[in-house]
Amino acid sequence: MDAAWRIEVHGIVQGVGFRPFVHRLATAVGIRGHVRNAGGHVIISASGSPACLEEFVSGLTTMRPEAARIRDVVVTPGTLDQEAVGFKIVESQAVPGPAREIPPDLATCADCLRELFDPADRRYRYPFINCTACGPRATIIESLPYDRARTSMRGFEMCTACAAEYHDPADRRFHAEPIACASCGPRMRFLSLTGEAALRAAVDVIAGGGVIAVKGLGGFQLVCDAINDEPVSRVRQVKARDAKPLAVMVRDMVAADALAGLSENDRRQLGAPSAPIVLAPRRHGVLTPGICHGMPDIGLFLPYTPLHHLLLDALRRPLVVTSANQADSPMLIDDVSGLDVDGVLTHDRPIVARYDDSVVRSFGSRATTIRRARGLAPAMLPLPVAAPPLLAVGAQLKSTFTLAGGHGAVLGPHIGDLSDAQTLEAYEEALGHLRRIHGIEPVHAVHDLHPDYLSTRLAQRWPSRVAVQHHHAHVAAVAAEHRLEPPFLGVAYDGLGLGDDGTFWGGELLLAGYTGYRRLGRFSHAPMPGGAAAVRRPARMALGYLLGGETSTGPIPSGLAAGLPDADVIGRMIAQRVNCPIASSAGRLFDAAAALLGLCDVNGFEGEAAMRLEQAATAYPGADPLAWRLERRDGLWVYDGLATLRDLLEAKRDGEPVGRIAAGFHATIAAVTVLLCERAAAEHDVTQVCLSGGVFQNRLLATDVLARLSAAGFEPYIGEQVPVNDGGISYGQAAIAAARLSRTDHGRGSFA
Repeated sequence: MDAAWRIEVHGIVQGVGFRPFVHRLATAVGIRGHVRNAGGHVIISASGSPACLEEFVSGLTTMRPEAARIRDVVVTPGTLDQEAVGFKIVESQAVPGPAREIPPDLATCADCLRELFDPADRRYRYPFINCTACGPRATIIESLPYDRARTSMRGFEMCTACAAEYHDPADRRFHAEPIACASCGPRMRFLSLTGEAALRAAVDVIAGGGVIAVKGLGGFQLVCDAINDEPVSRVRQVKARDAKPLAVMVRDMVAADALAGLSENDRRQLGAPSAPIVLAPRRHGVLTPGICHGMPDIGLFLPYTPLHHLLLDALRRPLVVTSANQADSPMLIDDVSGLDVDGVLTHDRPIVARYDDSVVRSFGSRATTIRRARGLAPAMLPLPVAAPPLLAVGAQLKSTFTLAGGHGAVLGPHIGDLSDAQTLEAYEEALGHLRRIHGIEPVHAVHDLHPDYLSTRLAQRWPSRVAVQHHHAHVAAVAAEHRLEPPFLGVAYDGLGLGDDGTFWGGELLLAGYTGYRRLGRFSHAPMPGGAAAVRRPARMALGYLLGGETSTGPIPSGLAAGLPDADVIGRMIAQRVNCPIASSAGRLFDAAAALLGLCDVNGFEGEAAMRLEQAATAYPGADPLAWRLERRDGLWVYDGLATLRDLLEAKRDGEPVGRIAAGFHATIAAVTVLLCERAAAEHDVTQVCLSGGVFQNRLLATDVLARLSAAGFEPYIGEQVPVNDGGISYGQAAIAAARLSRTDHGRGSFA
């Protein structure tokens, strides 16, 4: 006898061909009923024999489309319609409630790519080709449920041929909402030209050494020849980006292999539907030196839209493809009239939401996300406990926000530095957009302890607020992503975050849960001469350690500070404690080491000194650690960084190669980290360790620490889907607030 079930499928199940898949599966298994989008999930009414229903439900997860991500399947008894014949896709239904998910944009699939270059296909060389397995999603969705009428495609009426495909259950474009062709879809324009002529003209400009702006999925990009130094220099001028490496797009994996030493994990990341920029060790080859400015890694990615594929196919060379905005400003999505370029290759499909390109860096079998944006955001992430509707506003740099409700959290896309007025405006636009789509009206706002962050000021609009310490948020983000039960150890190494004692932290060992933490250890203190100026000028941090660092090893021998710029002036500032805030920062210690080794006196961009220190160290694997001390002070384990810097200077004076000293410095930090964890584990019987903070973007350090911790019997975790830098702070804030507001912290431990 037939039964009837009501099946709710939650996860990324809209915009990925899930309803057509359900239709095919139901037809094959012999299920009657229908499927519809409802809010951000899918509801299925299914009737059939119990055996067929069991097979059908099992197939929903085991046979799902590649891009679908199923969080849970809820089956309840349904009503049986004896009159129902066959299986149908019915009209979507808008429903209120949290945990509504929208799919990220997906790179062009293999089937569409074959059609794109098939002269016999009706979409031959059409730059907006897509299907249920690929194409724009998050950047065109205006509201849920995900249907064409609720996207920026609603202004393009389907032609007869596209409509036939859209309504044909046997076609892979069955209910592909952005479906289009040259007869009815978006069209390109370059100067006064349209269509194929526009593309040819744009190609000619790039081939001739020009720079053009291209309207991409989530904003405009600057594109030029990556082999020619002159256009690359122009791109840097347009972006006001003097030193930071530029991303390079290549035609295929063969071309990527020629430019970088790719691991298998790098190749997996490059070929994923998210198509992120992958940071990998560069090879010396055809690219102009202006791409990387001597930095060890190159950011490579593959074409992820049909237009990118057409450009790369025509030019047959690597291209700089980078966002057209200036550093730390938001993506440009409409007006590019002020750009100094040789033309704009644009189109008439509106961009609903800004999304920059995602950036990842792999090490071994793992990868960490540097920037979570197109292809990754705004996929939902788990929370340790159910949350009331809340907004976590994040930090100041690498700003993101997180919206949460129930057991799901939506980490918004990377936005930029909130000190920029345009970025603040973009932040509020993105927040408003995702609030509307997900139907979340926050009751609580969660913010950093720092009172001067613009994000903290934004939170003041809500009467109910939760303040979260910066490094606790870092650690909780890793724990929540990996669904850890507390307690856990947190190693948080970054530049700066305000501590609960009023000093700046950044080299921290915490015993933590989601509701609280205890500080167990830290790096030694040093003054930051000039405050923020010391972040830009690593030589100042070197002097801070040498002339004013917390130490028990006696005075600094004369002459060790010689050669550092402004030593006398900075020395007087330190002696008089004038504008010299105190920090226990791992990031600042890396800066000091780089400056003392002559690798970087001034940071041209955030983290440059540490990157150059890592670059120097990679030539000397297996180096022995430098000298170091770990002492007990005021109830905390304190690593004396000054002892390491003294040994570094003495090794340099003795003629040791700079690279070997840099490698020894990395080995020192790794060894200190493991010993700190061992001391904490002996006292608190905890073996889970969460590594977070921007310093752990360092591949050499992260790989070494993970390996040493595993060898010592720990279970180490690092942010993978969530950035370990400040881009992950808002997610950690949300996880902590969810636990505090529910007054729940599973597991044991006191974090007073």
